[in-house]
Amino acid sequence: MENIVLTNVDIQKILPHRYPFLLVDAITEFEEGKSITGIKNVTANEPQFTGHFPGNPIMPGVLITEALAQVGAVMLLSMPENRGKLGVFTGINNFKFRRQVVPGDTLVLHADLVTYRHGMGKAEVKATVDGKLAAGGEISFAVVDNAANA
Repeated sequence: MENIVLTNVDIQKILPHRYPFLLVDAITEFEEGKSITGIKNVTANEPQFTGHFPGNPIMPGVLITEALAQVGAVMLLSMPENRGKLGVFTGINNFKFRRQVVPGDTLVLHADLVTYRHGMGKAEVKATVDGKLAAGGEISFAVVDNAANA
């Protein structure tokens, strides 16, 4: 097992997401403001598998994309100036899905920050299973005030 830098409990202190929409189980590598790696253990008892190809469960690509965005959000929202804010999608570019992700897989989620200025940015992201690329591309985002904290 890889070293755990942030546990699921730590992640819940940074992200507002909760089950069943919190898709990051742990952070295993973290270089503040530069890159981050996390994991998502894909299990058969997750709610999406009851309706997404029953009998042949495949993790929906949109959830892989969301898991990657959540890992990136942990990196951004850990910055002192962004604590308590939200990270939201503004775009997805050159994104490809290369292999199916199924229950029993451990999805390794990695994000490299490309640009970040004035609350707007881009990150190169990739998801792998057993060292093989499952999905990847570029996501754009904005860091915005959290209305729940107002």
